[in-house]
Amino acid sequence: MSVREGRAWVFGDAIDTDLLAPGHAMKKSPAELAKHTLEAVDPDFAASVRSGDMLVAGRDLGIGSSREQAAISLKTLGVSAVIAKSFARIFYRNCINIGLPAIIFDPAGRIHPGDRLRLDLAAGRLSSLATRESWPVPALPPHLMTMIEQGGLMASLQARFAPPGADGQSRRAPGSLT
Repeated sequence: MSVREGRAWVFGDAIDTDLLAPGHAMKKSPAELAKHTLEAVDPDFAASVRSGDMLVAGRDLGIGSSREQAAISLKTLGVSAVIAKSFARIFYRNCINIGLPAIIFDPAGRIHPGDRLRLDLAAGRLSSLATRESWPVPALPPHLMTMIEQGGLMASLQARFAPPGADGQSRRAPGSLT
């Protein structure tokens, strides 16, 4: 699942966690909260985004509070990756922890709304199928790629520390002490 394709949803700088997960909807279920994602910037976003689409932003994506619901809302809507010139540190890690790739991409301004994108995480390549441009992107370290492929931090830990299976073999990571 290292290759993802979808439309680009392009936003500017300083998209904060209050825009991604508005405070007035924080007591709602994750599915209900997700319906309010980015409503102050683009009221049609949550209803129009489709599984596989990618959010592209400028600098400081995810600044503000550390609420993990901001990343969860994007994943709940089917966003397959977030791409930005820079990220707030906690938001970046929240994305990775739930299995949502967060890619630092300085020329994000070259991507246009609605462009069909192809992101190959393993090859470290982002392509616009609309413009036929292709750019290298920083590869995620192998341990983070594994975490994303397993569905995030909790799923990764469950796989690593699962009790022995029916075949008597442990599913723990090779070399682990537990």
